[in-house]
Amino acid sequence: MPLSYIDKILRARIYDLARETDLDLMKRLSRRLDNTIFLKREDQQPVFSFKLRGAHNKIRSLSAAERERGVIAASAGNHAQGVALSARTLGIKSMIVMPNTTPPIKVEAVRALGANTILFGDSYDEAFAHSQELVRRHGMSYVHPFDDPAVIAGQGTIGMELLRQMPEPPSVLFIPVGGGGLLAGVAAYIKYVSPETRIVGVEPEDAPTLYRALEAGRRVSLRQVGLFADGVAVRQIGKETFRLARQLVDEVILVTTDEICAAIKDIFDDTRSIAEPAGALAIAGLKRYVQREGSRGEYLGAILSGANMNFDRLRHVAERAELGEQREALLAVEIPERPGSFLGFCKAIGRRSITEFNYRYSDSSRANIFVGVEMPDGEAQKSALINHLREQGYPVLDLSENETAKLHIRYMVGGHAPQVEQENLYRFEFPERPGALLDFLARLGRHWNISLFHYRNHGAAYGRVLIGLQFSRKERKEVRALLNELGYRWYEESDNPAWRLFAGSGSSSCTVTELGAKE
Repeated sequence: MPLSYIDKILRARIYDLARETDLDLMKRLSRRLDNTIFLKREDQQPVFSFKLRGAHNKIRSLSAAERERGVIAASAGNHAQGVALSARTLGIKSMIVMPNTTPPIKVEAVRALGANTILFGDSYDEAFAHSQELVRRHGMSYVHPFDDPAVIAGQGTIGMELLRQMPEPPSVLFIPVGGGGLLAGVAAYIKYVSPETRIVGVEPEDAPTLYRALEAGRRVSLRQVGLFADGVAVRQIGKETFRLARQLVDEVILVTTDEICAAIKDIFDDTRSIAEPAGALAIAGLKRYVQREGSRGEYLGAILSGANMNFDRLRHVAERAELGEQREALLAVEIPERPGSFLGFCKAIGRRSITEFNYRYSDSSRANIFVGVEMPDGEAQKSALINHLREQGYPVLDLSENETAKLHIRYMVGGHAPQVEQENLYRFEFPERPGALLDFLARLGRHWNISLFHYRNHGAAYGRVLIGLQFSRKERKEVRALLNELGYRWYEESDNPAWRLFAGSGSSSCTVTELGAKE
Protein backbone atom coordinates (compact mmCIF):
# COMPACT_ATOMS: atom_id res chain seq x y z
CA MET A 1 0.00 0.00 0.00
CA PRO A 2 1.56 3.35 -1.11
CA LEU A 3 1.23 5.10 2.27
CA SER A 4 3.30 8.08 1.16
CA TYR A 5 0.44 9.17 -1.08
CA ILE A 6 -1.99 9.41 1.83
CA ASP A 7 0.15 12.15 3.36
CA LYS A 8 0.50 13.87 -0.04
CA ILE A 9 -3.27 13.84 -0.56
CA LEU A 10 -4.04 15.14 2.93
CA ARG A 11 -1.52 17.94 2.43
CA ALA A 12 -2.64 18.85 -1.11
CA ARG A 13 -3.20 22.62 -1.42
CA ILE A 14 -5.97 23.07 -3.94
CA TYR A 15 -9.02 24.59 -2.26
CA ASP A 16 -8.03 28.20 -2.84
CA LEU A 17 -8.98 27.51 -6.48
CA ALA A 18 -10.58 24.08 -6.88
CA ARG A 19 -13.89 23.38 -5.14
CA GLU A 20 -15.31 20.40 -3.28
CA THR A 21 -17.77 19.07 -5.84
CA ASP A 22 -21.19 17.56 -5.19
CA LEU A 23 -21.97 13.88 -4.90
CA ASP A 24 -25.33 13.29 -6.59
CA LEU A 25 -27.63 10.34 -6.14
CA MET A 26 -28.66 9.18 -9.62
CA LYS A 27 -32.28 8.42 -8.81
CA ARG A 28 -33.48 7.34 -12.26
CA LEU A 29 -30.50 5.12 -13.02
CA SER A 30 -30.57 3.68 -9.48
CA ARG A 31 -34.21 2.63 -9.95
CA ARG A 32 -33.52 1.17 -13.37
CA LEU A 33 -30.50 -0.85 -12.28
CA ASP A 34 -31.83 -1.68 -8.78
CA ASN A 35 -28.68 -0.33 -7.09
CA THR A 36 -27.87 2.91 -5.26
CA ILE A 37 -25.64 4.88 -7.62
CA PHE A 38 -23.72 8.03 -6.66
CA LEU A 39 -22.01 10.36 -9.14
CA LYS A 40 -19.05 12.57 -8.19
CA ARG A 41 -19.54 15.81 -10.15
CA GLU A 42 -16.10 17.01 -11.29
CA ASP A 43 -17.83 18.92 -14.08
CA GLN A 44 -18.54 21.52 -11.38
CA GLN A 45 -14.91 22.66 -11.22
CA PRO A 46 -14.16 26.17 -12.60
CA VAL A 47 -12.69 24.57 -15.77
CA PHE A 48 -15.40 21.85 -15.87
CA SER A 49 -12.89 19.05 -15.19
CA PHE A 50 -11.00 17.36 -12.37
CA LYS A 51 -7.70 18.29 -14.04
CA LEU A 52 -7.56 21.57 -12.14
CA ARG A 53 -6.87 19.71 -8.87
CA GLY A 54 -3.64 18.06 -9.98
CA ALA A 55 -2.38 21.01 -12.02
CA HIS A 56 -2.90 23.47 -9.17
CA ASN A 57 -1.31 21.19 -6.58
CA LYS A 58 1.75 20.75 -8.79
CA ILE A 59 2.16 24.45 -9.58
CA ARG A 60 1.70 25.44 -5.91
CA SER A 61 4.51 23.03 -4.98
CA LEU A 62 7.06 24.88 -7.16
CA SER A 63 9.81 26.98 -5.61
CA ALA A 64 9.96 30.74 -6.02
CA ALA A 65 12.72 30.38 -8.63
CA GLU A 66 10.72 27.82 -10.60
CA ARG A 67 7.63 30.04 -10.52
CA GLU A 68 9.68 32.93 -11.84
CA ARG A 69 10.65 30.91 -14.94
CA GLY A 70 7.03 29.90 -15.58
CA VAL A 71 5.28 26.61 -16.44
CA ILE A 72 4.61 24.72 -19.62
CA ALA A 73 2.32 21.84 -20.55
CA ALA A 74 1.26 19.87 -23.61
CA SER A 75 -2.46 19.29 -23.82
CA ALA A 76 -5.42 19.53 -26.17
CA GLY A 77 -8.06 20.10 -23.54
CA ASN A 78 -8.83 19.90 -19.85
CA HIS A 79 -5.28 19.80 -18.48
CA ALA A 80 -4.40 22.88 -20.53
CA GLN A 81 -7.23 24.84 -18.95
CA GLY A 82 -6.30 23.68 -15.46
CA VAL A 83 -2.67 24.74 -15.88
CA ALA A 84 -3.64 28.08 -17.43
CA LEU A 85 -6.12 28.97 -14.68
CA SER A 86 -3.78 27.93 -11.88
CA ALA A 87 -0.88 29.89 -13.37
CA ARG A 88 -3.01 33.00 -13.83
CA THR A 89 -4.31 32.79 -10.26
CA LEU A 90 -0.77 32.49 -8.87
CA GLY A 91 0.65 35.19 -11.16
CA ILE A 92 2.88 32.80 -13.11
CA LYS A 93 3.41 32.89 -16.88
CA SER A 94 2.28 29.76 -18.71
CA MET A 95 2.78 28.23 -22.12
CA ILE A 96 0.56 25.48 -23.55
CA VAL A 97 1.53 23.42 -26.60
CA MET A 98 -1.55 22.09 -28.40
CA PRO A 99 -1.86 19.94 -31.55
CA ASN A 100 -3.02 21.69 -34.72
CA THR A 101 -6.10 19.46 -34.62
CA THR A 102 -7.36 21.03 -31.37
CA PRO A 103 -10.84 22.53 -31.91
CA PRO A 104 -10.71 26.35 -31.94
CA ILE A 105 -13.14 26.55 -29.00
CA LYS A 106 -10.55 24.83 -26.77
CA VAL A 107 -7.67 26.96 -28.02
CA GLU A 108 -9.66 30.13 -27.33
CA ALA A 109 -10.65 28.88 -23.86
CA VAL A 110 -6.97 28.42 -22.93
CA ARG A 111 -5.99 31.81 -24.37
CA ALA A 112 -8.82 33.45 -22.44
CA LEU A 113 -7.21 32.12 -19.24
CA GLY A 114 -4.01 34.01 -20.06
CA ALA A 115 -1.79 31.25 -21.41
CA ASN A 116 0.53 31.61 -24.40
CA THR A 117 -0.70 28.89 -26.77
CA ILE A 118 1.48 27.24 -29.39
CA LEU A 119 -0.04 24.95 -32.04
CA PHE A 120 2.32 22.19 -33.11
CA GLY A 121 1.89 18.81 -34.82
CA ASP A 122 -1.21 16.71 -35.43
CA SER A 123 -1.15 14.63 -32.24
CA TYR A 124 -0.49 14.87 -28.52
CA ASP A 125 2.79 12.98 -28.97
CA GLU A 126 4.12 15.61 -31.38
CA ALA A 127 2.93 18.43 -29.14
CA PHE A 128 4.57 16.78 -26.12
CA ALA A 129 7.91 16.37 -27.90
CA HIS A 130 7.87 20.06 -28.84
CA SER A 131 7.01 21.05 -25.27
CA GLN A 132 10.09 19.20 -24.02
CA GLU A 133 12.24 21.13 -26.46
CA LEU A 134 10.75 24.37 -25.10
CA VAL A 135 11.45 23.23 -21.53
CA ARG A 136 15.13 22.81 -22.42
CA ARG A 137 15.19 26.11 -24.28
CA HIS A 138 13.44 28.30 -21.67
CA GLY A 139 14.02 26.46 -18.39
CA MET A 140 10.30 26.38 -17.60
CA SER A 141 8.77 23.74 -15.30
CA TYR A 142 6.79 21.05 -17.08
CA VAL A 143 3.40 20.24 -15.57
CA HIS A 144 2.67 16.65 -16.57
CA PRO A 145 -1.01 15.77 -17.08
CA PHE A 146 -0.79 12.56 -15.02
CA ASP A 147 2.64 11.04 -14.33
CA ASP A 148 3.75 13.25 -11.43
CA PRO A 149 3.30 12.58 -7.67
CA ALA A 150 1.99 16.10 -6.97
CA VAL A 151 -0.55 15.81 -9.81
CA ILE A 152 -1.61 12.33 -8.64
CA ALA A 153 -2.05 13.61 -5.07
CA GLY A 154 -4.16 16.53 -6.27
CA GLN A 155 -6.51 14.14 -8.09
CA GLY A 156 -6.58 11.92 -4.99
CA THR A 157 -8.48 14.60 -3.07
CA ILE A 158 -11.56 13.41 -5.00
CA GLY A 159 -11.40 10.09 -3.11
CA MET A 160 -11.13 11.93 0.20
CA GLU A 161 -14.24 13.98 -0.55
CA LEU A 162 -16.19 11.04 -1.93
CA LEU A 163 -15.79 8.89 1.19
CA ARG A 164 -16.76 11.82 3.38
CA GLN A 165 -19.88 12.50 1.31
CA MET A 166 -21.22 8.96 0.82
CA PRO A 167 -23.50 7.49 3.52
CA GLU A 168 -21.27 4.40 3.46
CA PRO A 169 -18.22 3.39 1.38
CA PRO A 170 -19.14 2.09 -2.09
CA SER A 171 -18.84 -1.62 -2.74
CA VAL A 172 -17.46 -0.72 -6.18
CA LEU A 173 -16.03 2.58 -7.45
CA PHE A 174 -15.73 3.20 -11.20
CA ILE A 175 -13.03 5.60 -12.44
CA PRO A 176 -12.21 6.70 -16.02
CA VAL A 177 -8.66 5.98 -17.19
CA GLY A 178 -6.47 7.86 -19.63
CA GLY A 179 -2.91 8.34 -18.40
CA GLY A 180 -3.97 7.05 -14.97
CA GLY A 181 -3.48 10.08 -12.71
CA LEU A 182 -7.10 10.20 -11.54
CA LEU A 183 -7.28 6.44 -11.04
CA ALA A 184 -3.98 6.25 -9.14
CA GLY A 185 -4.72 9.16 -6.80
CA VAL A 186 -8.30 8.19 -5.95
CA ALA A 187 -7.47 4.49 -5.60
CA ALA A 188 -4.55 5.22 -3.26
CA TYR A 189 -6.85 7.01 -0.80
CA ILE A 190 -9.89 4.75 -1.16
CA LYS A 191 -7.95 1.52 -0.70
CA TYR A 192 -6.28 2.90 2.43
CA VAL A 193 -9.49 4.04 4.13
CA SER A 194 -11.88 1.45 2.66
CA PRO A 195 -9.83 -1.58 1.50
CA GLU A 196 -12.98 -3.62 0.86
CA THR A 197 -14.08 -1.20 -1.89
CA ARG A 198 -13.48 -2.67 -5.33
CA ILE A 199 -11.68 -0.26 -7.69
CA VAL A 200 -12.63 -0.60 -11.37
CA GLY A 201 -10.96 1.42 -14.10
CA VAL A 202 -12.96 2.10 -17.27
CA GLU A 203 -11.47 2.64 -20.73
CA PRO A 204 -12.86 2.80 -24.29
CA GLU A 205 -12.46 -0.41 -26.27
CA ASP A 206 -10.38 1.48 -28.82
CA ALA A 207 -8.01 3.00 -26.21
CA PRO A 208 -7.28 0.11 -23.78
CA THR A 209 -4.07 1.64 -22.43
CA LEU A 210 -4.15 0.26 -18.86
CA TYR A 211 -6.01 -2.91 -19.86
CA ARG A 212 -3.24 -3.96 -22.25
CA ALA A 213 -0.51 -2.99 -19.78
CA LEU A 214 -2.02 -5.12 -17.01
CA GLU A 215 -2.49 -7.94 -19.49
CA ALA A 216 1.18 -7.76 -20.51
CA GLY A 217 2.50 -7.11 -17.01
CA ARG A 218 4.35 -4.03 -18.24
CA ARG A 219 3.63 -0.67 -19.87
CA VAL A 220 2.90 -0.97 -23.56
CA SER A 221 2.56 1.73 -26.22
CA LEU A 222 -0.57 1.34 -28.33
CA ARG A 223 -0.02 1.82 -32.05
CA GLN A 224 -3.31 3.70 -32.34
CA VAL A 225 -6.03 4.91 -29.99
CA GLY A 226 -9.64 5.84 -30.70
CA LEU A 227 -10.54 9.50 -30.72
CA PHE A 228 -14.17 9.71 -29.64
CA ALA A 229 -13.31 9.89 -25.94
CA ASP A 230 -10.43 12.28 -26.64
CA GLY A 231 -9.91 13.07 -22.95
CA VAL A 232 -8.52 9.55 -22.41
CA ALA A 233 -6.90 9.00 -25.84
CA VAL A 234 -3.47 8.16 -24.38
CA ARG A 235 -1.13 5.67 -26.07
CA GLN A 236 0.79 4.67 -22.93
CA ILE A 237 -0.07 4.64 -19.23
CA GLY A 238 2.26 6.67 -17.02
CA LYS A 239 5.20 4.98 -15.29
CA GLU A 240 4.22 6.01 -11.76
CA THR A 241 0.50 5.65 -12.39
CA PHE A 242 1.01 2.10 -13.68
CA ARG A 243 3.06 1.22 -10.60
CA LEU A 244 0.18 2.33 -8.41
CA ALA A 245 -2.52 0.77 -10.60
CA ARG A 246 -0.89 -2.67 -10.38
CA GLN A 247 -1.18 -2.50 -6.60
CA LEU A 248 -4.59 -0.89 -6.27
CA VAL A 249 -6.89 -1.65 -9.21
CA ASP A 250 -9.10 -4.73 -9.09
CA GLU A 251 -10.00 -4.77 -12.79
CA VAL A 252 -10.40 -2.68 -15.93
CA ILE A 253 -13.63 -2.71 -17.97
CA LEU A 254 -13.74 -1.74 -21.65
CA VAL A 255 -16.80 -0.03 -23.15
CA THR A 256 -17.94 0.88 -26.67
CA THR A 257 -18.60 4.28 -28.21
CA ASP A 258 -22.33 3.52 -28.20
CA GLU A 259 -22.22 2.63 -24.49
CA ILE A 260 -20.44 5.93 -23.77
CA CYS A 261 -23.15 7.84 -25.66
CA ALA A 262 -25.84 6.01 -23.70
CA ALA A 263 -24.05 6.95 -20.45
CA ILE A 264 -23.99 10.64 -21.49
CA LYS A 265 -27.76 10.40 -21.88
CA ASP A 266 -28.12 8.68 -18.47
CA ILE A 267 -26.17 11.48 -16.79
CA PHE A 268 -28.26 14.11 -18.55
CA ASP A 269 -31.51 12.39 -17.54
CA ASP A 270 -30.50 12.41 -13.86
CA THR A 271 -28.54 15.67 -13.51
CA ARG A 272 -29.37 17.78 -16.60
CA SER A 273 -25.62 18.13 -17.15
CA ILE A 274 -23.84 17.06 -20.34
CA ALA A 275 -20.71 15.00 -19.76
CA GLU A 276 -17.96 14.83 -22.34
CA PRO A 277 -17.31 11.28 -23.66
CA ALA A 278 -14.37 10.66 -21.31
CA GLY A 279 -16.44 12.07 -18.45
CA ALA A 280 -19.17 9.47 -18.98
CA LEU A 281 -16.82 6.46 -19.06
CA ALA A 282 -17.38 5.52 -15.42
CA ILE A 283 -21.17 5.28 -15.78
CA ALA A 284 -20.77 3.23 -18.97
CA GLY A 285 -18.47 0.83 -17.12
CA LEU A 286 -20.80 0.70 -14.12
CA LYS A 287 -23.72 -0.32 -16.33
CA ARG A 288 -21.72 -3.05 -18.03
CA TYR A 289 -20.53 -4.33 -14.64
CA VAL A 290 -24.08 -4.47 -13.22
CA GLN A 291 -25.29 -6.34 -16.30
CA ARG A 292 -22.41 -8.81 -16.10
CA GLU A 293 -22.57 -9.43 -12.35
CA GLY A 294 -26.32 -9.13 -11.86
CA SER A 295 -25.64 -6.73 -8.95
CA ARG A 296 -28.65 -5.71 -6.84
CA GLY A 297 -28.97 -3.47 -3.79
CA GLU A 298 -25.33 -2.30 -3.79
CA TYR A 299 -23.82 1.13 -3.15
CA LEU A 300 -21.92 2.01 -6.35
CA GLY A 301 -19.87 5.12 -7.07
CA ALA A 302 -18.75 6.72 -10.34
CA ILE A 303 -16.69 9.81 -11.17
CA LEU A 304 -17.90 12.23 -13.84
CA SER A 305 -14.47 13.52 -14.78
CA GLY A 306 -15.36 16.39 -17.09
CA ALA A 307 -17.91 18.21 -19.24
CA ASN A 308 -15.92 20.08 -21.88
CA MET A 309 -18.16 19.04 -24.73
CA ASN A 310 -18.36 20.82 -28.09
CA PHE A 311 -22.02 21.50 -28.79
CA ASP A 312 -21.92 20.07 -32.31
CA ARG A 313 -20.80 16.68 -30.96
CA LEU A 314 -24.23 16.24 -29.39
CA ARG A 315 -25.66 15.25 -32.77
CA HIS A 316 -23.44 12.19 -32.86
CA VAL A 317 -24.12 11.37 -29.21
CA ALA A 318 -27.88 11.52 -29.74
CA GLU A 319 -27.62 9.29 -32.80
CA ARG A 320 -25.70 6.61 -30.94
CA ALA A 321 -27.23 6.73 -27.44
CA GLU A 322 -30.24 4.55 -28.28
CA LEU A 323 -27.97 1.99 -29.91
CA GLY A 324 -25.79 2.03 -26.81
CA GLU A 325 -28.83 1.26 -24.66
CA GLN A 326 -29.83 -1.41 -27.20
CA ARG A 327 -33.08 0.51 -27.60
CA GLU A 328 -32.72 0.87 -31.36
CA ALA A 329 -32.03 -1.79 -33.97
CA LEU A 330 -30.57 -1.08 -37.41
CA LEU A 331 -31.63 -3.76 -39.84
CA ALA A 332 -31.14 -4.57 -43.51
CA VAL A 333 -34.27 -6.30 -44.79
CA GLU A 334 -34.94 -7.76 -48.22
CA ILE A 335 -38.49 -7.32 -49.59
CA PRO A 336 -40.06 -8.20 -52.95
CA GLU A 337 -39.99 -5.42 -55.56
CA ARG A 338 -43.71 -5.38 -56.31
CA PRO A 339 -46.79 -3.24 -55.51
CA GLY A 340 -47.91 -3.56 -51.88
CA SER A 341 -44.60 -4.89 -50.56
CA PHE A 342 -43.94 -1.77 -48.45
CA LEU A 343 -47.37 -2.09 -46.84
CA GLY A 344 -46.81 -5.77 -46.14
CA PHE A 345 -43.45 -5.06 -44.53
CA CYS A 346 -44.89 -2.28 -42.34
CA LYS A 347 -47.63 -4.65 -41.18
CA ALA A 348 -44.93 -7.17 -40.24
CA ILE A 349 -43.14 -4.48 -38.21
CA GLY A 350 -46.43 -3.77 -36.44
CA ARG A 351 -46.89 -0.80 -34.10
CA ARG A 352 -43.21 -0.47 -33.27
CA SER A 353 -41.80 3.03 -33.78
CA ILE A 354 -39.67 3.43 -36.92
CA THR A 355 -36.67 5.73 -36.42
CA GLU A 356 -35.58 5.73 -40.07
CA PHE A 357 -36.48 4.07 -43.34
CA ASN A 358 -34.11 4.22 -46.33
CA TYR A 359 -34.73 2.69 -49.73
CA ARG A 360 -33.85 3.18 -53.39
CA TYR A 361 -34.83 1.01 -56.32
CA SER A 362 -31.96 -1.15 -57.58
CA ASP A 363 -33.40 -4.45 -58.85
CA SER A 364 -36.60 -5.49 -60.62
CA SER A 365 -37.29 -8.45 -58.31
CA ARG A 366 -35.89 -7.65 -54.83
CA ALA A 367 -35.23 -4.52 -52.78
CA ASN A 368 -32.92 -3.92 -49.80
CA ILE A 369 -34.29 -1.65 -47.05
CA PHE A 370 -32.23 0.06 -44.33
CA VAL A 371 -34.57 0.45 -41.34
CA GLY A 372 -34.20 1.67 -37.76
CA VAL A 373 -36.69 0.41 -35.16
CA GLU A 374 -37.13 1.52 -31.55
CA MET A 375 -36.58 -1.29 -29.03
CA PRO A 376 -37.76 -0.07 -25.59
CA ASP A 377 -37.11 -3.50 -24.04
CA GLY A 378 -33.62 -3.91 -25.49
CA GLU A 379 -31.83 -6.92 -26.95
CA ALA A 380 -34.54 -9.50 -26.29
CA GLN A 381 -37.09 -7.42 -28.19
CA LYS A 382 -34.70 -7.02 -31.13
CA SER A 383 -34.13 -10.77 -31.33
CA ALA A 384 -37.88 -11.36 -31.23
CA LEU A 385 -38.46 -8.88 -34.07
CA ILE A 386 -35.75 -10.41 -36.26
CA ASN A 387 -37.17 -13.89 -35.69
CA HIS A 388 -40.68 -12.63 -36.46
CA LEU A 389 -39.59 -11.01 -39.74
CA ARG A 390 -37.78 -14.16 -40.83
CA GLU A 391 -40.85 -16.24 -40.03
CA GLN A 392 -42.81 -13.85 -42.29
CA GLY A 393 -40.38 -14.64 -45.10
CA TYR A 394 -38.13 -11.57 -44.91
CA PRO A 395 -34.36 -12.12 -45.00
CA VAL A 396 -32.82 -9.89 -42.27
CA LEU A 397 -29.28 -8.75 -41.44
CA ASP A 398 -28.60 -7.00 -38.10
CA LEU A 399 -26.40 -3.91 -38.69
CA SER A 400 -26.67 -2.51 -35.14
CA GLU A 401 -22.96 -3.17 -34.45
CA ASN A 402 -21.68 -2.30 -37.94
CA GLU A 403 -19.58 0.85 -37.52
CA THR A 404 -19.53 1.74 -41.20
CA ALA A 405 -23.30 1.37 -41.40
CA LYS A 406 -23.77 3.65 -38.38
CA LEU A 407 -21.22 6.30 -39.40
CA HIS A 408 -21.77 6.45 -43.15
CA ILE A 409 -24.11 4.09 -45.00
CA ARG A 410 -27.28 5.16 -43.18
CA TYR A 411 -26.73 8.63 -44.70
CA MET A 412 -25.78 7.37 -48.15
CA VAL A 413 -28.50 4.91 -49.14
CA GLY A 414 -29.06 5.89 -52.77
CA GLY A 415 -28.50 2.88 -54.96
CA HIS A 416 -25.62 0.95 -56.47
CA ALA A 417 -23.09 1.98 -59.11
CA PRO A 418 -22.83 -1.11 -61.35
CA GLN A 419 -20.68 0.71 -63.91
CA VAL A 420 -17.86 1.32 -61.39
CA GLU A 421 -15.31 -1.50 -61.52
CA GLN A 422 -12.35 -2.40 -59.30
CA GLU A 423 -13.69 -0.24 -56.46
CA ASN A 424 -12.19 -0.77 -52.99
CA LEU A 425 -13.65 0.82 -49.86
CA TYR A 426 -11.72 2.35 -46.94
CA ARG A 427 -12.74 4.16 -43.75
CA PHE A 428 -10.49 6.83 -42.19
CA GLU A 429 -10.32 8.94 -39.05
CA PHE A 430 -9.21 12.24 -40.50
CA PRO A 431 -7.43 15.15 -38.76
CA GLU A 432 -9.35 18.43 -38.70
CA ARG A 433 -6.78 21.09 -39.53
CA PRO A 434 -6.43 23.62 -42.36
CA GLY A 435 -5.16 22.00 -45.54
CA ALA A 436 -5.42 18.40 -44.30
CA LEU A 437 -8.24 17.42 -46.66
CA LEU A 438 -6.52 19.01 -49.67
CA ASP A 439 -3.25 17.25 -48.89
CA PHE A 440 -5.02 13.92 -48.36
CA LEU A 441 -6.92 14.08 -51.67
CA ALA A 442 -3.91 15.36 -53.60
CA ARG A 443 -1.74 12.44 -52.51
CA LEU A 444 -4.38 9.83 -53.26
CA GLY A 445 -5.75 11.47 -56.40
CA ARG A 446 -2.37 11.50 -58.10
CA HIS A 447 -2.33 7.70 -58.03
CA TRP A 448 -5.89 6.33 -58.20
CA ASN A 449 -9.35 7.52 -59.06
CA ILE A 450 -11.65 8.35 -56.14
CA SER A 451 -15.06 6.83 -56.92
CA LEU A 452 -16.88 7.48 -53.62
CA PHE A 453 -16.41 9.99 -50.83
CA HIS A 454 -18.48 10.56 -47.68
CA TYR A 455 -17.31 12.79 -44.84
CA ARG A 456 -18.73 13.45 -41.37
CA ASN A 457 -17.43 15.62 -38.55
CA HIS A 458 -18.84 15.37 -35.04
CA GLY A 459 -17.17 18.42 -33.54
CA ALA A 460 -14.04 16.51 -32.54
CA ALA A 461 -10.41 16.86 -33.57
CA TYR A 462 -10.95 14.13 -36.16
CA GLY A 463 -13.68 13.66 -38.75
CA ARG A 464 -14.70 10.40 -40.41
CA VAL A 465 -14.22 9.68 -44.11
CA LEU A 466 -15.47 6.77 -46.24
CA ILE A 467 -13.67 6.61 -49.56
CA GLY A 468 -13.79 4.40 -52.65
CA LEU A 469 -10.59 3.92 -54.67
CA GLN A 470 -10.35 2.23 -58.05
CA PHE A 471 -7.28 0.03 -58.45
CA SER A 472 -6.38 -3.46 -59.61
CA ARG A 473 -5.49 -6.41 -57.42
CA LYS A 474 -1.84 -6.03 -58.44
CA GLU A 475 -1.80 -2.52 -56.97
CA ARG A 476 -3.14 -3.52 -53.51
CA LYS A 477 0.29 -3.71 -51.89
CA GLU A 478 1.21 -0.25 -53.22
CA VAL A 479 -2.07 1.20 -51.93
CA ARG A 480 -1.57 -0.22 -48.44
CA ALA A 481 1.97 1.18 -48.33
CA LEU A 482 0.71 4.67 -49.18
CA LEU A 483 -2.15 4.49 -46.66
CA ASN A 484 0.31 3.52 -43.93
CA GLU A 485 2.61 6.34 -45.02
CA LEU A 486 -0.23 8.88 -44.67
CA GLY A 487 -0.35 8.06 -40.96
CA TYR A 488 -4.12 8.17 -40.52
CA ARG A 489 -6.08 5.44 -38.77
CA TRP A 490 -7.73 3.39 -41.55
CA TYR A 491 -9.86 0.28 -42.04
CA GLU A 492 -10.60 -1.65 -45.22
CA GLU A 493 -14.37 -2.02 -45.70
CA SER A 494 -14.61 -3.61 -49.17
CA ASP A 495 -16.46 -6.63 -47.78
CA ASN A 496 -18.70 -4.66 -45.41
CA PRO A 497 -22.24 -6.02 -45.83
CA ALA A 498 -23.91 -2.61 -45.36
CA TRP A 499 -21.94 -1.16 -48.29
CA ARG A 500 -22.54 -4.19 -50.50
CA LEU A 501 -26.28 -4.06 -49.80
CA PHE A 502 -26.91 -0.33 -50.25
CA ALA A 503 -24.10 1.37 -52.17
CA GLY A 504 -21.85 -1.28 -53.68
CA SER A 505 -20.35 -1.10 -57.15
CA GLY A 506 -19.81 -3.59 -59.97
CA SER A 507 -19.89 -7.18 -58.75
CA SER A 508 -19.76 -6.14 -55.07
CA SER A 509 -23.52 -5.47 -54.73
CA CYS A 510 -25.70 -8.22 -53.29
CA THR A 511 -28.91 -9.01 -51.43
CA VAL A 512 -29.55 -10.03 -47.83
CA THR A 513 -30.27 -13.55 -49.02
CA GLU A 514 -26.93 -13.75 -50.81
CA LEU A 515 -25.14 -12.71 -47.63
CA GLY A 516 -26.56 -15.78 -45.96
CA ALA A 517 -28.65 -13.92 -43.39
CA LYS A 518 -31.61 -16.24 -43.73
CA GLU A 519 -29.80 -19.22 -42.18
